[in-house]
Amino acid sequence: MRGMDRGQLPIFEIERALVSEATHCNRLVITAPTGSGKSTQVPQMLLDHGLLGDAGGQVIILQPRRLPTRMLAARVARERGVRLGDEVGYQIRFDDISSARTRIKYETEGILLRQMLGNPRLDGVSAIIFDEFHERHLYGDITLARALDLQEKLRPDLKLIVMSATLDVGPLEKYLSPCSVLASQGRTYSVQVDYLAQATGGGETPPWELAAQAFDQAIGEGAEGDVLVFMPGAYEIGRTVQAIGQSSRSRGFLVLPLHGELAVADQDAAVARYDQRKVVVATNVAESSLTIDGIRVVIDSGLARIPRFDPYRGINTLLVENISRASADQRAGRAGRTAPGRCIRLWSEQEHRGRAPQEVPEVRRLDLAEVVLTLKAGGVKDVRAFRWFDAPEPRTLDRAEVLLRDLGALDAKTGSVTELGRRMLAFPVHPRYSRMLLAANEFGCVRSVALIASLTQGRNMLLRRQGGEVRGDRDDLLGDESESDFFILMRAWSYAERNGFDINKCRRLGLHAQSARQVRPLFDYFLGIARGQGLRIEDSAASNEAIQQCVLTGFSDQLARRMDKGTLRCAVVHGRKGTLARESVVQGSPLFVAAEIREIEGRDRELNVLLSLCTAVEPEWLKKLFPDDFSERRSVEWDAETRRVLGRRETLFRDLVLESRPLDQPPADEAAAMLAEEVIKGTLVLKQWDQAVEQWILRVNRLADWCPDLRLPTITDDGRQAMIQQVCLGGVSYKDIKDKDVWPVVKSWLTHAQQAMVEKYVPERIELSNGRRAKIAYAVDRDPSIAVKIQDLYDVVDTPRIAMGRVRLVVQILGPNQRPVQVTQDLANFWKEHYPRVKQELKRKYPKHEWR
Repeated sequence: MRGMDRGQLPIFEIERALVSEATHCNRLVITAPTGSGKSTQVPQMLLDHGLLGDAGGQVIILQPRRLPTRMLAARVARERGVRLGDEVGYQIRFDDISSARTRIKYETEGILLRQMLGNPRLDGVSAIIFDEFHERHLYGDITLARALDLQEKLRPDLKLIVMSATLDVGPLEKYLSPCSVLASQGRTYSVQVDYLAQATGGGETPPWELAAQAFDQAIGEGAEGDVLVFMPGAYEIGRTVQAIGQSSRSRGFLVLPLHGELAVADQDAAVARYDQRKVVVATNVAESSLTIDGIRVVIDSGLARIPRFDPYRGINTLLVENISRASADQRAGRAGRTAPGRCIRLWSEQEHRGRAPQEVPEVRRLDLAEVVLTLKAGGVKDVRAFRWFDAPEPRTLDRAEVLLRDLGALDAKTGSVTELGRRMLAFPVHPRYSRMLLAANEFGCVRSVALIASLTQGRNMLLRRQGGEVRGDRDDLLGDESESDFFILMRAWSYAERNGFDINKCRRLGLHAQSARQVRPLFDYFLGIARGQGLRIEDSAASNEAIQQCVLTGFSDQLARRMDKGTLRCAVVHGRKGTLARESVVQGSPLFVAAEIREIEGRDRELNVLLSLCTAVEPEWLKKLFPDDFSERRSVEWDAETRRVLGRRETLFRDLVLESRPLDQPPADEAAAMLAEEVIKGTLVLKQWDQAVEQWILRVNRLADWCPDLRLPTITDDGRQAMIQQVCLGGVSYKDIKDKDVWPVVKSWLTHAQQAMVEKYVPERIELSNGRRAKIAYAVDRDPSIAVKIQDLYDVVDTPRIAMGRVRLVVQILGPNQRPVQVTQDLANFWKEHYPRVKQELKRKYPKHEWR
């Protein structure tokens, strides 16, 4: 069966309940399986049953992705027999195919949030449908919260419907309360799910090879219908199309790619119906809203490219990651829409159990700068108190607000939106680029910056990893610019446009012709907004310096400095480190801004922070544009080779060192601290800091413990370090300190009276009652002791004591051979109980010694 009539779609089983509930309740949650028809039929039900009002009320259906937005609108228009753009239309960023007559309008999620700025009441809108809400896209979350506020405060008549195939309804029902919940069980068929027998491990076999093997297996076992293969990106899709196309089992199949970077005609071709079987190799764009008729077999790589933003480092990542179990179930459901199907998962069942149950919501993993600016402009004063379904990390909001303040979009003191910030919202791009566009008016380069903004909204035209011949042709035709990677992009696009975006001519320079073709409409769109904002569109070419300074206004927080000429390593503002992209043209520039800072996965799965789309910067531009962001500081560093402290005077832009000059004499305190640190680590030795010093420190600390009433200060590790630092004061090298006298500094820890207490109560030597003297050994973890020959202890009956008589010494009684014969703290008992036996043994061995 190659499809079904509209009336046969499973969603119609809840049509009557939907109409009834929507009549009495303006908040609904609808759960329905994949392929049940909810995305196309629910809007039509609202219109056909008069639930949008009689005055031309509109239903807006929010979609997470652009491709399904366009395709769903086209499908509904066909079903209703109307021209796309009339009764049924769509709007995505930079493309609006709708009119005043449009009643059913599909939009990407961010569009409606911006519309709320100009039309806060959403006059003319009767209902909003949040489709595929389980994907938890950022703008879907934000728009739902704004719509709830609008419904509660100004538009109680506004209908809000949230739909999904795989969704934990409980938290959403609580968030929307009061609301009605409708569930369509659908008429989906069973899907047999198979896994690989063994774990994929380190990924030795590429996913496209595993997919081709799974395709051969399924077709060889008699699988019917069309095949849908999920891959994470355009590159993997291309390799998969090639691998399956080379299989003998693919004879009679059309093998078609499907992803957002394809031309519209190629996207439509992938979902069209054919008389022959087909294999569609798609990204997760085919996972939810977009239904492809005839699919009976799904081959799932289990991978997706997931964008993330690290708010602690200010770095974007786009890494291939494992999808969640919920996404895997969503993909598998594509095989059971019209008949029993089969899903082959290219990972083991054990690996499946270890996957996350749900995807992480975008609000917790993306840059929020554009969202925060939009919310602030919409009247949300405190974004932390906003009605979040899932609150973002506080650090993410902090970084967004800091960036917006740096750009001048928010007031530095109050955090409210500035007039500049409101003007920036006119351009539907990241605030960095809208700030650049407004700055371009002052620098006389609006046209050039509008082109730059257009070039950065889609896929990079310049394909990477091209051969030497392509690189040579690029250099010949695009020139040898060294000031900005944007200049190369601009020249490449001009070349592609002059040649009518001819695929062969673009391929010669390693250009992606389709990406280049998509730039012109955006370019014209931005120029139109610029004119509407009163910006001057210059006729003559702008200077490179003007354009570079505009780029700097948008990316000053991503200023980078080459750490040395021998490598591509760089230091970046905010304490970050990165590597300049090898293909960048600014490799001769010590200072530049990076429009992209991304963490990418290398060949050996090593993660690297890559700086790309770079533009050279002159220090005087920084001083002109950001005069308050400079500071001076002195710093010291240890030179292990010369064993010397070196001082430097540094000029900083924010926290990035721009210039460093040597000092004739480093600051004395810092030099002493650094020398002391080396002494403590053991790399330097103070020759006069001997065992006698250590024993004196130990005596002080033990006396402080034994006699707290004396109130002696103990010498802690910090105190020891302070002493060593004091010894090192005035020196800058090991030569200056190695022979310095340490006793004056050490003794100065105590007053003269306290020093006298130490000598009196914990002496270095003690005089015994028979007049002889013995050296006392002090230790941290045991009682102090003396070692005395037995003959020198004659007439000493009582065990000697120290510390005001509170501590009895341990006495090691030595024989004539200087070896202990007894250890005691009770001399009286020794003479009485043990001495007779000891005397008898020793006298026999040493008869010439005195024995009493």
